[in-house]
Amino acid sequence: MEAKLLCAAVLLASMVTGNNGQSDVCGNAPLNSRIVGGEDAPAGAWPWQASLHRSSHFCGGSLINNLWVLTAAHCFPSISTSGLLVYLGRETQEGVNSNEVSRTVAEIIRHPNYNSDTSDNDIALLRLSSPVDFTNFIRPICLASNDTTIDAGTITWVTGWGTIQSDVPLPSPQRLQEVDVPIVSNSQCSDAYAAQSIQITSNMICAGLNEGGKDSCQGDSGGPLMVKSGSTWVQIGVVSFGIGCALANFPGVYARVSEYQDWIRNQISTNEPGFVGSSSSSIHPLTAILLPVLPVLLPVFVLS
Repeated sequence: MEAKLLCAAVLLASMVTGNNGQSDVCGNAPLNSRIVGGEDAPAGAWPWQASLHRSSHFCGGSLINNLWVLTAAHCFPSISTSGLLVYLGRETQEGVNSNEVSRTVAEIIRHPNYNSDTSDNDIALLRLSSPVDFTNFIRPICLASNDTTIDAGTITWVTGWGTIQSDVPLPSPQRLQEVDVPIVSNSQCSDAYAAQSIQITSNMICAGLNEGGKDSCQGDSGGPLMVKSGSTWVQIGVVSFGIGCALANFPGVYARVSEYQDWIRNQISTNEPGFVGSSSSSIHPLTAILLPVLPVLLPVFVLS
């Protein structure tokens, strides 16, 4: 199925709980102080964003502790690590990125129940070859715990370097992009995809505008879908698939992170990622300051 991308933002408020290994540092982005933003994400605004490369960028990911990156299983039809590089602290895909570091990958772990035909369980972990040091530009994001509930209409953010239309790359210097999209209920999402004979499972979460115009796209796969909970950013989804990009009545579909807490914990035996619980009943989107919908993106529906 396919990759997914982006353009504006809204600050959210909620409650955070958790006392896991990374919960004292995860989800904190010191350089992200804006309430709204444009297409380009300011440097350091999303310090967990990863860029996955095999000669060039092909998927996104998110740093969840100093040694592991969360991404999508469909980014890896093969689990060979040959030629695979992960960039962290990257702002642009062209030119100098003075705050970035790169790592090779020691191991790729796809979810054992990932189904490439249905895109169910579209989640994977990358173990870096060596740990990274945290800076204002490189930090882990918190993960939604298994008690997290997110209501339809909750505003979320997605980030990535994907195309701005189908097969139309970002203009030079290819700066990291951001967009805000509301959560769509699984029942509404299921209705939208039923005509395409695509099942939306409880392992998935959907986000997008009924009228279209904002979405992730090719090259954004594996990147994070996020909400802000108090002062902490929490990843609730992994960019997975969609029909086209930003088409009306077809929200983007993401792997639901809260369904994978036990699996992630079983793979990462030390320095556990920070899992936090969040209820969107206490999230209050600042709808009065939303930017206009920007027309971006087009059809797809193939593996990226």
